[in-house]
Parts: sequence; C-alpha cells; structure tokens
Amino acid sequence: MKLLLLCLGLTLVCAQEGNSDVVRSNFDIPEITGEWFSILLASDDREKIENGSMRFFVEYISLLENSSLFIKMHTKVNGVCTELPLTCDSTGEDGVYTVSYQRSSEPCSVFSTDDGENKFRILQVNYSQHIIFYLENFSDSFKLLELYAGDPPLS
Repeated sequence: MKLLLLCLGLTLVCAQEGNSDVVRSNFDIPEITGEWFSILLASDDREKIENGSMRFFVEYISLLENSSLFIKMHTKVNGVCTELPLTCDSTGEDGVYTVSYQRSSEPCSVFSTDDGENKFRILQVNYSQHIIFYLENFSDSFKLLELYAGDPPLS
C-alpha cells in the first residue's frame, strides 16, 4: 500500500509541474541509454532495499541489438563496492522487461539468496531528467519502485 501511495505521489508531483516531456507509453527505448543516478528505492519488503539483494545503485543503461537492456549497477558485497551487470530481456510489450537472478554457490555473492524471476516496466520517463521503473518479483512476492535521474541529477 505504501508503495502505491509513493507511486501516486511521484506521479502527482510530475503531473503538477505540467511537464509535457513526460512519456508514459510508446517509449523510445534508445533514448534511455546513458548515465543514470539512483535517487530512490521503495519496496513493500524494506529488508530487500535496506540490506538485501535489491540495494543497488545504477550507473548506466544501454540497449543491446536484440532489444534487451544492459544495466550496469553497483552494490556492496562484504563491504566492498562491486559491479553488477544485468541483462534484461524484452517481453515484447512496450517498456516491459524480465530479468532472472541466478542462485550462486559463492558465500559472498550478491545473489546468495534466490530472488528468481522479476518483471519490470517503465512507468514514465523524461529522457533527459528521470525514469521510473516498477519491478515485481514472483519468487518472494515483493514489489519495488525505482527512480533514476539523468544529468544533472534531481534534487
């Protein structure tokens, strides 16, 4: 419920500014490639974003030739900042992707727990200012809202 209220609040703030550059459908995916800054993570499972597997910081998003997204992120593993590259497959729907986290046998792995299959969608984007993703996890049944800012970062 809190996640939905946060999403509603973000949508109202963006709508209140009257910014006609905000896109909510028919996304031009090549336009989202580039450097992004993690601004906000919200989840109905706080542990996942406070100290868990979903506490990450996005650096770069690029489009691959097969319409998949490559997302370069960073997270802490045993107190050390570690690069986390992800490839997200297009579902064929506008702005909807899937990403699977593989169970790892390494004790220090980012994915030492199996977060399984995730589907995320772009809720809205202003290609030069911000992008909002909504992620659903089907293994642990949690939801995540992510706000990334372009350059210069949002305050």
